[in-house]
Amino acid sequence: MADDYYSILGITKTASPAEIKKAYRKLALKYHPDKTDGDKGLEDKFKKISEAYAVLSDSKKKNQYDTYGSADFQQRFSQEDIFRNFDMGDILKEFGFGGGGGRGRSRGGFSSMGGNPFSQGAGGGCGGGRQAPVRGKDLEYELPLTIDELINGTKKTITISQGGTAKAIEVNIPKGLTPGKKIRLTGKGETSPNGGATGNLYIKSNPIPPEGITIEGNDISLAQEVRLSQALLGGKIEVTTPSGKALNLTLPPGTNHRSKMRIPNHGIPHMKGNGCGDLFVVINIMMPKKLDKKQKDLIKELEKTGL
Repeated sequence: MADDYYSILGITKTASPAEIKKAYRKLALKYHPDKTDGDKGLEDKFKKISEAYAVLSDSKKKNQYDTYGSADFQQRFSQEDIFRNFDMGDILKEFGFGGGGGRGRSRGGFSSMGGNPFSQGAGGGCGGGRQAPVRGKDLEYELPLTIDELINGTKKTITISQGGTAKAIEVNIPKGLTPGKKIRLTGKGETSPNGGATGNLYIKSNPIPPEGITIEGNDISLAQEVRLSQALLGGKIEVTTPSGKALNLTLPPGTNHRSKMRIPNHGIPHMKGNGCGDLFVVINIMMPKKLDKKQKDLIKELEKTGL
C-alpha cells in the first residue's frame, strides 16, 4: 500500500505550510538518527517523514501528489524526483542538528544534496542504496476512425512496441471517441527500466469523415444541396444522416445559402451516455451554370416583378 504523506506527518490536507513544517520538526527531533542510537527501524521512520516533508513542503510536488493520489504519485516519481532541490542540511541545522545524517556521519552529509539524500553516495545518509523503481513511460496512439466507428464503436487491432518487442493487441473503441478524448489501456505503455510498473497506453482518435461532413465535438455538420427553386419556394427535402437514417425536413421559403437546420440528438453519442450531439444540415444552394431558353425567359419575367 502506498504511503499517505499526510498520515505520516499526522496532519490533514488543509494544513498550512507552517503547520506542515511544525509537524516535521517535531517528528525529526524524535526520530533523527542522532537520537535513535542506530535503530534501523527508527531510521527508516525518519526517512519516511523526510520524504513526506520533501513533497508536502514543495507547492508543486504537493499539488501533483494531491492530483494523482499517493499510489499513482509514487509510481510516477522516483526517490530522486522527490528529493530533488530538497536541502536537508539547511533544514536540519534550523532544527538544531549539525547538518549531518547521524552519529559518525560527515557533518555535511545532507547539505545541498540534490536527488535522494538517503541513497548510497549521498554523503553517508541513513538509508540503503537501491534506487526506487521508476514507472515506465506512457504512450499515445492516434487511431484513424470513420464516422460510422465514432457513432457505433468498433474493435481494432493495433501493433505497439513494448520492451523492444512488437505486440498486436485488440482494442475496444467505445462510441463517442471524438477528438480530445482518450481511452487508457493500463500496463500497455513502455516497460520500466528497473523493475517498476509498466506505463499506460492512451488511444486518441483521428476522425476521417467523408467529403461534406465535419465534426465538432459530438456535433456533426452535413452539407445538403438544394435547387434554387427549392430555396425560394421551400418544401420537403430528404436528408440521409451519417448513421444511414433517412429524414424528411421542411425547408422554409426563402432559405439562404449556408443556412443551418438543427436536428437534435442525431450526432455522435457521448462516451459516458447522456444522449448524442446534434446534426446540423448546412444548406448549399446550387446555382446553375447554364440556362436553357425557357429558363432564361422565365427569369426575365421574374426580373420584371422585382425579384
